[in-house]
Amino acid sequence: MAPVTTETPAWIPPKAAIARDFGAASRTYNPAARLQRYMGQVMLDQLEEALAVSPPCKGLQVLDLGSGTGWFTGQLAGIPGARVTGVDIAPGMLRYARSVNPTGIRWLMADAESLPLPDNSVDVVFSNLMIQWCRNPASVLAECRRVLRPGGRLMVSTLLDGTLDELREAWRRADPGHQHVNRFESEAGFRQQAFDTLPVPDLATETISLDYPSPLALLAELKAIGAGFKGASRRHSATAPGRLRAMCRYYPKGRDGNVYATYKAAWLTCRLPD
Repeated sequence: MAPVTTETPAWIPPKAAIARDFGAASRTYNPAARLQRYMGQVMLDQLEEALAVSPPCKGLQVLDLGSGTGWFTGQLAGIPGARVTGVDIAPGMLRYARSVNPTGIRWLMADAESLPLPDNSVDVVFSNLMIQWCRNPASVLAECRRVLRPGGRLMVSTLLDGTLDELREAWRRADPGHQHVNRFESEAGFRQQAFDTLPVPDLATETISLDYPSPLALLAELKAIGAGFKGASRRHSATAPGRLRAMCRYYPKGRDGNVYATYKAAWLTCRLPD
């Protein structure tokens, strides 16, 4: 296995900001998380199909990495014989997840780049739209490989470069020189990290377009899920109303009057050798 790089892109937000913003969004997250539900459901369906073909011979140890509100943690706990651990870096998310999910789930506050779990202790790592927020995705993939048992499955979804390009361009025209949208890894870069770290990974991609009544509705959804802009260059005061109006003018509208946001979705899967 190639050595894992420790170089961190400058545009990745601090971990404290990630934990703060997502923790604050714990109670507004689920109603706004339509993209998250879709992408996680794709992986859950794949996992259930795989287990139907090749059921485990003993209890299934499942790790939900970046478990958030526990939306999928609870569903994973419904798999017969599964013992599930939910891991998140945001204390607010973990408090909420504990309060709304079935008993019997183990919850851990931890950094995905340094998991407090033994080697070869997990059969499935399920991680839905978390890794794009990590400072070093390759380290996360290496940790997943470390904790997985032989024959274990890794299932990761993420967003890639090209996500929210309409919003990015509208802000560029309205407020030149200032970033307002989080950046994402390129497909080539993420694919290389996967192939450097995992044995025979598979990466599937899809371009997803979601509709909104206005650019302000898009911004509200991003805030509700804790995914607002987190870069070091963000303004520390409220965006001036004139800039916000200009962004709305520059955002392209569809023929139906709605606006559309593009998400470059990717699913990384890997089954370790037995």
